[in-house]
Amino acid sequence: MALSDINSVLFRRVCSRFATGITILTVLDESGTPHGLTVNSFTSVSCEPPLVLVCVDHRCSILPCFRRAAHYGINMLGEEQEALSVRFAKRSSNSFHDLAWEKSPCGAPLLTDALAALECRTTRILDAGDHAILIAEVTRARYREGQPLVYFGSSYRRLS
Repeated sequence: MALSDINSVLFRRVCSRFATGITILTVLDESGTPHGLTVNSFTSVSCEPPLVLVCVDHRCSILPCFRRAAHYGINMLGEEQEALSVRFAKRSSNSFHDLAWEKSPCGAPLLTDALAALECRTTRILDAGDHAILIAEVTRARYREGQPLVYFGSSYRRLS
């Protein structure tokens, strides 16, 4: 395909050609209620210190919780957790209903059955375009064996 002038539709189609893992970004609000959303714009930034970043749309209703929180969680999903990804992608205030989770020592809600989980300390939030870039230092981490849930071409995929 030839190069074309960029617009939002073309940009989304091109970016969908990059396979990503799926994470659930989680935070407690000021009253201690857990909130979360599905995010595939996650990446590691640095090993020393261990830094990661995620991007959250400015229209996200729980973005203010992340702006106020000192800590949050990043939960990487396994291939069997597609329904969990869909659940947290919907705008709902009860995504944690009947869900196994625990509060980390620093207060980040972490999903018990996630393939991997990171406890993160907010270090910086930058606004860029229509998203906020949340940069955090990883303070604790855990993982289990398994395959990741992958997103490619606007569809969930599994590694073969």
